[in-house]
Amino acid sequence: MRFTDGSLAPIEEKILAGERLRFDDGVRLFRQANPLQLSAWANLARWRLHPEDRVTYVIGRNINYTNVCWVRCKFCSFYRLPGAEGGYVLPREEIFRKIQELLDLGGTEILIQGGLNPALKIDYFEDTFRAIKARFPVHIHGLSPAEIIYLAKISTLSDRDCLVRLKAAGLDSIPGAGAEMLVDEVREQIAPLKDSAAAWLNFMRTAHRLGIPSTVTMMYGSVETVEQRLEHLIKVRDLQDETGGFRAFIPWSFQSEGTHLPNVKRASGFDYLRTVAISRLMLDNIRNIQASWLTQGPKIGQIALQYGVNDIGSTVIEENVVTAQGAIFLLPLREIERLIKDAGFHPARRNTRYEILAG
Repeated sequence: MRFTDGSLAPIEEKILAGERLRFDDGVRLFRQANPLQLSAWANLARWRLHPEDRVTYVIGRNINYTNVCWVRCKFCSFYRLPGAEGGYVLPREEIFRKIQELLDLGGTEILIQGGLNPALKIDYFEDTFRAIKARFPVHIHGLSPAEIIYLAKISTLSDRDCLVRLKAAGLDSIPGAGAEMLVDEVREQIAPLKDSAAAWLNFMRTAHRLGIPSTVTMMYGSVETVEQRLEHLIKVRDLQDETGGFRAFIPWSFQSEGTHLPNVKRASGFDYLRTVAISRLMLDNIRNIQASWLTQGPKIGQIALQYGVNDIGSTVIEENVVTAQGAIFLLPLREIERLIKDAGFHPARRNTRYEILAG
């Protein structure tokens, strides 16, 4: 069934034939395609990659080990400057308690992230990761490129040597945080002290070559243009062609409350569905697209399952960075499974490697 007879017909022909879309194709989809077209085309791409009738999720917990950070990203309401009131580093026993709570729920993954804290060098993370691995059978999906790049610098190590040591201590994979928008013109406006787009990509290249897989994110809806969103997607696709190290892609919308960009209008649910569908169509070499229910809410996350998304992501027992004003969410497992079933799919529990554990 064809969904257009107009100017998008050549793009539809490519999609039906399974051909790779170009930058200009993506821009035209953003500018011209309607929701029905995007849903149909993105679902076609999704079913080609995932012919099984299921949507996956992982039982995971976010552990924000510190909120001390000097980078002052304008979109972040979580950080505290070094020495400021309210700054913290979690005691190890508190980290252990959070992990045990996760395991008691049948969880398998901790996403451990914080800030660029100048007081924490490589030995802190080596000791912490080794202590976690000695005590718990848990996957450490840890830190972010920005954190590790800074950690390497203050520990007088190369990125590669820092990654080798972290991997030896127990780091299993790296979240794709800090990508924001991989366009320097945007990064200079929203996070001028953060690493360049090239530095982020080079870091991920190094990690993948060392056998450390990762995810990749895109924070849209701040100050970028449609063309810059496509530039981000193409850069991600090019690196995936080279390394194959990205396990999943997660687009999420900028949350302005409590940040230094308070006048930016919140991205709509339609903009999210449009963005995630076009991401599915452009990123033909990344198998998994995660729903961002944390920023869009469970209902939009559920609708996204009809826009090319095949994974609902993590239960996210706790989250302080992405959500506005440090809100805490807990989406019960029964609710995750209900959302998936009501969308017409079978829920399947997975681990961080996307291996099916149940369902």
